[in-house]
Amino acid sequence: MHANLSRLFPLLAPTAMGSGILFSYPQLATIAGLQGVIVYALASALPLLVFAALVPVIRSKCPEGFVLTEWTRQRYGVATALYLGALTLLTLFLYMVAELSAIGQVVTALTGLDGLPVIIVECIITTIYTSLGGFKISFITDNVQGAMVCGLIIIATITIGVKAEIDPELIRSSGYLEPSLLGWQLIYILPVAIITNDFFLANFWLRAFASKTDKDLWIGMSMATVAILVILTLVGVTGLVAAWSGAYPGDPPVDDGSVAFFLLLESLPSWTVGIVLVLVVTLSTAAFDSLQSAMVSSVSNDLFRNKLNIWWIRGGVVVIIVPVVILALKAPSILQIYLITDLLSAATIPVLILGLSERFYFWRGFEVVVGGLGGIFTVFLFGTVYYGNAQAGGELILLQNGLYGNDWSAFGAFVAAPVGGILWGTGALLLRLACQWILAKKSGRRFDSLDRPPVYGSESQSVASQEPVARDDVALSKSTGQFF
Repeated sequence: MHANLSRLFPLLAPTAMGSGILFSYPQLATIAGLQGVIVYALASALPLLVFAALVPVIRSKCPEGFVLTEWTRQRYGVATALYLGALTLLTLFLYMVAELSAIGQVVTALTGLDGLPVIIVECIITTIYTSLGGFKISFITDNVQGAMVCGLIIIATITIGVKAEIDPELIRSSGYLEPSLLGWQLIYILPVAIITNDFFLANFWLRAFASKTDKDLWIGMSMATVAILVILTLVGVTGLVAAWSGAYPGDPPVDDGSVAFFLLLESLPSWTVGIVLVLVVTLSTAAFDSLQSAMVSSVSNDLFRNKLNIWWIRGGVVVIIVPVVILALKAPSILQIYLITDLLSAATIPVLILGLSERFYFWRGFEVVVGGLGGIFTVFLFGTVYYGNAQAGGELILLQNGLYGNDWSAFGAFVAAPVGGILWGTGALLLRLACQWILAKKSGRRFDSLDRPPVYGSESQSVASQEPVARDDVALSKSTGQFF
């Protein structure tokens, strides 16, 4: 059965989120106010439309492909595909750590109990049903979970709206309705971070490629964008409500705005906690099973080209879950985990997608890899100059001071990553062309490095006529591009 995204994607909205949203969005509200909430929600939802725009282009250039790494292999060669595959697996791994860390912290905050048993049970259950059904069963569970989330969001919204008591004086004194420096910085930082990072999430690409037609894709993505925008805005506003009702910072005061949502719950009826707990488990399960399925598909396709039995791959993912759980229990900041992957993607994706344009037919895998690594190195250089020492420059790569500092460090890092990546990629291009020109002159052959390569894929093929199937062993492209 094919996935018609015009019906499916509104219910798949939870797969774009996880239980971590109950920490990060209210926290941003307590720091950047309403401006930050709106920017964060828009920057999280609108990237789905980027998928709707790019998937038809990539699918026309790589009809056999089913994920981004297949087009990368066809366009830039094996080495670049392995490089992107490694970054994809790293991103999925860190997202799994963040998700389990979030669900453990939520359970502890809501019930006072140890979150480890819930984490273990969730891992066992999602592993069983994703192993038996792969992405097909994940699609089905997402529909059920998505319907539950919509109902629970409505109930929680009404409860908070009726029971929370807003103090008008706190609204005026909070300053949350005023624009801030961080709020203006986030208009650039968040779209760059989230849009590029979504490129590393294979679960998004698999779902997008599973659409029957481009029209289905646009309708489904548009509906999912609206659903996610509404949900994330409501979650973010709870941070404002917590502050305006006096629940945050509380008595005694709490400095960490990430717990604002849970401080608000303490002022609400106890049955609300049960509703929110069900919501959190639903969100977490929907997100985690998608990450598991995406990792299975990525390992099978990107590393083993679907030649290794899928059960060996699934067994390996089960083994990987052990360190995921261990790191989740020790993870100091969910947001910092996301930021690390965001910075990697901000350096890598801009130099990668240049190859979608026919004008950059000369752009090859060497430039992509050098540009991506150079973008990260540029962040180090910027941090070293900005702070005046190399250690602080290295720490900026991990964004140890977070996103919400009162300086320009985070903003500069997210400027340095993509700009540095493009500059290093351009330098790599010039170096490659110079070496190939010298070698051509020495060997007496014609310099052909700027000749147009054979056409990748067939754009005349009708995308709508394809019959993709959502599966773990994705299709393989039949051609390989050039690294040098």
